[in-house]
Amino acid sequence: MAKELRGGRARGRARGRARGRAVVRGWAWWFVRALPFLMIVGGLVFDYLSPPPFTAVPMFVAAPLIAAPFFSLASTVRIGVAAILSILALRTSSGTLGAVVPSIELSTVITVSALAVVINQVVRRGNEQLASARVIAETAMRAVLPTPSERIGGLHVAARYEAAQADEFVGGDLFAVAESSYGVRLVVGDVRGKGLEAVGTVAVVIGAFREAAEQEDSLEGVARRLERALAREGARQGGIDPVEGFVTAVLAEIPPGAAEVRIVNRGHPEPLLIHSDGSLDVLVPAAPALPLGMDLGVWTDRADVWELATGTTLLAYTDGLSEARDAQGVFYDPAARLRGRIFPEPEELLSALADDVRLHTGGRSTDDMALLAVARPAQGQPKRRRTVKIVGRDASEEGLTR
Repeated sequence: MAKELRGGRARGRARGRARGRAVVRGWAWWFVRALPFLMIVGGLVFDYLSPPPFTAVPMFVAAPLIAAPFFSLASTVRIGVAAILSILALRTSSGTLGAVVPSIELSTVITVSALAVVINQVVRRGNEQLASARVIAETAMRAVLPTPSERIGGLHVAARYEAAQADEFVGGDLFAVAESSYGVRLVVGDVRGKGLEAVGTVAVVIGAFREAAEQEDSLEGVARRLERALAREGARQGGIDPVEGFVTAVLAEIPPGAAEVRIVNRGHPEPLLIHSDGSLDVLVPAAPALPLGMDLGVWTDRADVWELATGTTLLAYTDGLSEARDAQGVFYDPAARLRGRIFPEPEELLSALADDVRLHTGGRSTDDMALLAVARPAQGQPKRRRTVKIVGRDASEEGLTR
């Protein structure tokens, strides 16, 4: 932990420039980088060619101020010195350096250059503190939400957490996989809310799930344990708003030696079954159910059962995927995008899915996204993952291929 925090502080300096790139990107970033130098050169030309009543001091003043939040300390100092030397050279060449107005101009450029250095240091320290806070948050989130093993109970497993914003890894989406005497059990959920409160609820749900998955003899019992854990957390916090404090979740169980999957869906987006021939099933529950933690009475869960043949992959996800919108406001439809596609491994499925939703939104994601894929391998399928091209049944058809 201490090593990661030191690394976070060390990366703070580099993130000072990254902060500028987050504000201005592409050609605009290079324009901002060149702007202080253009201001100084333009000021020299303007002041030299214009009549005495006109001055380019505002341009020399602006150059170090522009550099302060975007440049390193050394570059900010160099730009400030260049602005001071420029005004000195101009007033010396005109023979007015000792006059009152030129002296005031020189004092102004010196003062503003010193102020730009102070601003640069304030921004740098702020970025270092932000980097440390991000490292702490990410470390805590990874401890709460560890990536499951690639093989659990003879199944191939892949999981991914995609944050809505770059450099952020704190949110309310969750996933977990546990092997028990009752089979492989998994949960994918979405806590209402953001930030550290959501992370605390994620920790409660994951902890309760891991304990219940080992002890409860039914999937319905696991759901009841999660309800009780959330109720205890609500009582500890003095009550949770039933409108804001709920958790949508899908629980699944794959019994040992059985070609089936049992699912309890508590108000969560429907999982998908992707078959080896490219066909796809949307696992709509027989009866809709309320999310966990709404405290609106006792809810009787009943698991639905679907066939899970060899070569079939179960995909569960949060609404960060299904509610992602393009520029026209059209929701992303994972079933439509995945139908007819063949993926050799769960990891390739998640990689293609994450890339495709980014294309759909144009990189403008507004919500975190958790993905979990569990596949029953076909006979003779390698135990280790491999990287191969993803192909569809019709090579001429557009879609998730790479």
